[in-house]
Amino acid sequence: MSTNKPNGFLSTSVSTVSGTVSNLNNELLEYVNSEKPTHDHSSVYYKRFFVSTFNLGNKAISASFSKPMTIADGDQIIVSGYMKNDALQVLTYNNQTQQVSHHENWIILILGAIFFAAVAIGLLNSQLALDGAIIPKIFLFGFTLVAIYMVYRALLVREAIKLLSNG
Repeated sequence: MSTNKPNGFLSTSVSTVSGTVSNLNNELLEYVNSEKPTHDHSSVYYKRFFVSTFNLGNKAISASFSKPMTIADGDQIIVSGYMKNDALQVLTYNNQTQQVSHHENWIILILGAIFFAAVAIGLLNSQLALDGAIIPKIFLFGFTLVAIYMVYRALLVREAIKLLSNG
């Protein structure tokens, strides 16, 4: 079963899909900071993403979170997200079999957007930017784009949470 709910403000429509998990494949993507000393193996230098791909009925589903999804083959789940590359990218899920739900943290995204916007405003008011230097303007543009993307992503997560809780 699939329910689409396009939002006029968001260019991507957020939808929900429910069903039984099949063909579950879990992967761990691990990125190492290039400044990691060779003798230090602390977790500070590693960024881990847990990627789960599976099918719900005939729909391909892909999820990437900072901790592994709590699902198994045969679980009844509802996911909410957006379509990308012929697969639904999960923003939030509710595992009805194991009574577990999880979503991206939209509050952290908003706080990050506020931080990047504050840096952009600081750059806008800097003497170098006022004098017409190109480098501060490039950074100003970059920080503004990052802030806008983070707000957009937070709005997508909020929309997915609302759609999942209503369904």
